[in-house]
Amino acid sequence: MPFEPTEYDPYDFANRRHIGPSPDEMAAMLRAVGVESLDALIDETVPGAIRQDAPLDFGPALSERELLWQLKQVARKNKVFSSMIGQGYHGTVTPPAIQRNILENPAWYTAYTPYQPEISQGRLEALLNYQTMICDLTGLDVANASLLDEATAAAEAVTMAERGSKSKARAVFVDRECHPQNIDVIRTRCEPLGIEVIVGDPAEMDAGSVFAGIFQYPGTHGGLSDFSDQIAALHEAQGLGIVIADPMALTLLKEPAAMGADIAVGSTQRFGVPMGYGGPHAAYMACRDGLKRSMPGRIVGVSVDARGNPAYRLSLQTREQHIRREKATSNVCTAQALLAVMASFYAVFHGPEGLKAIAQRIHLKAVRVSDALRAAGFETGPESFFDTLTVECGPLRGAIFDSAAASRINLRKVGKTKLGITLDETTRGETIDRLLAAFGLHDAVPADEARYRLPETLLRQSAYLTHPVFHMNRAETEMMRYMRRLSDRDLALDRAMIPLGSCTMKLNAAAEMMPISWPEFSGIHPFAPADQAEGYAEMLADLSAKLCVITGYDAMSMQPNSGAQGEYAGLLTIRRFHEANGEGHRKICLIPVNAHGTNPASAQMCGMKVVVVKCTARGDIDVEDFRAKAEAAGGDLAACMITYPSTHGVFEENVREICEITHTHGGQVYLDGANLNAMVGLAKPGEIGADVSHLNLHKTFCIPHGGGGPGMGPIGVRAHLAPHLPGHGASNGEGAVSGAPFGSASILPISWAYCLMMGGEGLTQATKVAILSANYIAARLDGAYDVLYRGRGGRVAHECIIDTRPFDKSAGVTVDDIAKRLTDNGFHAPTMSWPVAGTLMVEPTESETMAELDRFCDAMLAIRAEIKAIEDGGDRENNPLKNAPHTVADLVGEWDRPYSRETGCYPAGSFHVDKYWPPVNRVDNAYGDRNLVCTCPPLESYQEAAE
Repeated sequence: MPFEPTEYDPYDFANRRHIGPSPDEMAAMLRAVGVESLDALIDETVPGAIRQDAPLDFGPALSERELLWQLKQVARKNKVFSSMIGQGYHGTVTPPAIQRNILENPAWYTAYTPYQPEISQGRLEALLNYQTMICDLTGLDVANASLLDEATAAAEAVTMAERGSKSKARAVFVDRECHPQNIDVIRTRCEPLGIEVIVGDPAEMDAGSVFAGIFQYPGTHGGLSDFSDQIAALHEAQGLGIVIADPMALTLLKEPAAMGADIAVGSTQRFGVPMGYGGPHAAYMACRDGLKRSMPGRIVGVSVDARGNPAYRLSLQTREQHIRREKATSNVCTAQALLAVMASFYAVFHGPEGLKAIAQRIHLKAVRVSDALRAAGFETGPESFFDTLTVECGPLRGAIFDSAAASRINLRKVGKTKLGITLDETTRGETIDRLLAAFGLHDAVPADEARYRLPETLLRQSAYLTHPVFHMNRAETEMMRYMRRLSDRDLALDRAMIPLGSCTMKLNAAAEMMPISWPEFSGIHPFAPADQAEGYAEMLADLSAKLCVITGYDAMSMQPNSGAQGEYAGLLTIRRFHEANGEGHRKICLIPVNAHGTNPASAQMCGMKVVVVKCTARGDIDVEDFRAKAEAAGGDLAACMITYPSTHGVFEENVREICEITHTHGGQVYLDGANLNAMVGLAKPGEIGADVSHLNLHKTFCIPHGGGGPGMGPIGVRAHLAPHLPGHGASNGEGAVSGAPFGSASILPISWAYCLMMGGEGLTQATKVAILSANYIAARLDGAYDVLYRGRGGRVAHECIIDTRPFDKSAGVTVDDIAKRLTDNGFHAPTMSWPVAGTLMVEPTESETMAELDRFCDAMLAIRAEIKAIEDGGDRENNPLKNAPHTVADLVGEWDRPYSRETGCYPAGSFHVDKYWPPVNRVDNAYGDRNLVCTCPPLESYQEAAE
């Protein structure tokens, strides 16, 4: 038999690894859809008027091996120094058990936000541990499950205080010792809302002229102050007190609640989360009980399931922006769940004794340095400090700074003649010796001679982390098993397709993820000198250039660290553009009802007035209503916000007309990038009339969702908007929207790697297959379910809305019942009741194989058969849908139901050997809100429930 070389390329990442269906499977799917080819389907689906002319071309795609080699070369251009810059970012030791079992574990990083509590009990417990940790350390009653970073958390706290304060003042006092980036982001947030920001010395604060005061503890230059008097004065004037507190310092120091604080915020970065050139890190927020309904972000609470057993859930969900829309007070959507989980496990791993020991060691290192410098004649301050001191160097500052850098130590320049020094968990004795040598000292003070320098009046008196979870046996075997037990309770992308509409739960490839753990990316301080981050600069430049090519925009800002932050930053850019043109009066923002859910909240935060535009019965924007409202706005029109394809899952034919109407009246077009996975390689927002878009890198460009964060939302703009993009104080700019210049920079290698391995051709093919997969599901379910909206030719885009509303009347079956029944089938439910109440929005993505798509369709068809059985006279209350999900306890316990155990527990689509079993039955949402418990319940409650 003659030798025949194969044409199969095993290293073709796009077609062999990322895109799920094989060529044969795609052919079968196309037959089911009723078209001859993939290109024919795209021609039928995507309007020709918006199609881009030239194909994407980034050069040849890289294999996984080639990619990792190239990224390693780029990473080596970053220089990892010992950072003593401080300013809210610290070196930390990530316990290897946490790095391996959480950060690098797809069971944790591929999970979605835990809106479906029955399949999210593991990460909900980890986040409840986080909230308990924060409540204990701050002394306050309620904490949320994380925010984006300390600076944005501080800004959220200010606007929350403005809502919760009874003061009539329209100004906020900001401690001048707040970190500079915190002050910058607070200023950015307050300006559009008409809130005056007064920065000054807390001792000189006029409490009667402000609705709140916000104080840094410890201060940016290291000082320790008790703000009890200032907060008491604010309370006397009906204002609120906010403290930005370092949680590590709080293991030794008086907690914010003991000072009377109403709100506390901060960053848990130093709890085992690397600096990562600025992020991602989990910020925290805690408040007293009376303010909890004004708190932004997600709150994990304790409820009960159908059997009365304790179960976790997200509480008070009616506060969230996609429900409140233009009445929302915050647009927080993505948080930092994965990083909050890491921080919570850091506390579990070390316990209160370990955290206190780490904090004491950090403080003693700082004392040792201070004593040595003072003994040598240097003037240091402040008198009392935790981990940071400032040294007066006079004309020697430049030489000392350079000498330290030559020893691979970064210091912070303060004023014109001082240097700041911040010690952390990673600072070794040898590093201190090199630091002191930079000051010309070679006889260091022995470590055992250092003495505590904390004021007696600020020493912590209260206990913390008293719950048993923080006192478990800390042997690594036990830690590993605890993390495994929690992950086993959850259903993430490593188990099954997550067909959430508008969420794009696609593959997060291992090769894309690997570089984020490399110290060359994870160990860089965001304010390190530019010559130490040349690898980052190269990556940022190339990724930005590729994203500009993909979108048709002229410039990118990588600063927004979530999609909602990207929306906000994009609208601020439009606002600044109008102000620069002398048209600051433009405040009206037109938003169709089929736009993304966070849009109205973002517009409100930018000081804009939201005017809602109708949609037609087909789900398209009502052009005549849009035109009429644009004409009514006239010279006051600031912008319109549209989502394309729309959240109704169709490519609208009139998008160019919408853009032209907006521009005719002087407005700018914001095109939400939430659904960009249906456009890449086929159409460019910047070429169809849009002026600005944010890109969800945690959707289209493969950054994992992490159970509710991290995310990245860079914005692309046309050239005329580029001068008005967010700046940052680190580069003498203004208008920062995030604490770090490039947001959560350490996860950007994921998106860059995705682009490099896919290439332009692969990215385009991914888009086409995503559209094919959605149309395949629509075709297979046709006849059993109605697809609510379709574009021309009866096609959907990359997602489709399944109408389940008729079943409520015909069988008493709600969308919730179907969602819970899908758990029995081994699936995460599609997006429920959004954008249309009582429906399911399905987005399969390009990464799912035909077998997995069929398994989902089989499950949905089986559910329809169960509904039909009820319609034909079956029990409307006691049936597999109403009793879903079914647990092991149901399987082995008493069975008095009118259907078999197999029908209940092993429906179509479920795996018999590898079946996913939810750990709880259906969770009672109403009970959880009536009986709000947001910290770890005592173990007795579990025992009582078991009995």
